[in-house]
Amino acid sequence: MLLQQLINGITLGSTYALIALGYTMVYGIIALINFAHGEIFMAGAFAGLFMVTVLKINIFLSLILSMVFCMIMGVVIERIAYRPLRKSSRLSALISAIGVSIFLSTLALMVFGADAKGFPDNTIPLIQIKLGPAEISSLQLLILGISAFLMMALEFIVRKTKIGKAMRATSQDYHTASLMGVNVNRVISVTFALGSSLAAAGGVLVGILYNSVSFNMGLMAGLKAFAAAVLGGIGSIPGAMFGGIFLGVAEVMGVAAGYSSYRDAIAFAILVLVLLIKPTGLFGQKIQKKV
Repeated sequence: MLLQQLINGITLGSTYALIALGYTMVYGIIALINFAHGEIFMAGAFAGLFMVTVLKINIFLSLILSMVFCMIMGVVIERIAYRPLRKSSRLSALISAIGVSIFLSTLALMVFGADAKGFPDNTIPLIQIKLGPAEISSLQLLILGISAFLMMALEFIVRKTKIGKAMRATSQDYHTASLMGVNVNRVISVTFALGSSLAAAGGVLVGILYNSVSFNMGLMAGLKAFAAAVLGGIGSIPGAMFGGIFLGVAEVMGVAAGYSSYRDAIAFAILVLVLLIKPTGLFGQKIQKKV
């Protein structure tokens, strides 16, 4: 039924939106596509799983600690892999991002093995709530609530805080912002930290939703989130949110219509279609450069 599929799609799409925000923030600041972002999502899922199963920490504290872990991880990756190449060509930074992605997925394979791991069954008590003809589980409500809270928190940071103002200034003009006294290195580090923490939250939530955490889970999720960011307009925070939810709903609706074997292709087909009609994405602004 339509309402049930809509609930499922928004739940899935909200996790895509969390990952897409990291892509769009980094691109908006330094015009870099961070292709290692999907692996940070994967690392967050493994960190949450380790804390719940080995350290026996409750899921909410594990979620927060996973976000902190990936914040540090994101800053370290930026410092080691991207900052030395900032004045190099875009291609050099892109190759570095792909290298980091392969390194992290291979490391996860070596440490955790190829088999998917699952969260304990009692991680979150499952309660089904009736919404007319549809049902929504306590897990779906939790995912929607956490995703909405994190998106609003990000919007508040970007719009209402001093570091947010510095981030907006840097995204407008990198060099002018530095001349005006903005610590650009600090702004970029904070951007990577925020984006990585959101990806970690997405990783933990997806791991619980599908009860599966594996070394390669970041590949397709990262590509779909990138598609969501481009669909909404890369560099646009509201665009990333909308793009993620839109793709999640479209994917679930496609599966419900009987095209389950094409579920991964649906996102990219929509992306191609939108880019043919509006190359800047749905919320993107056309940038004019004066010569």
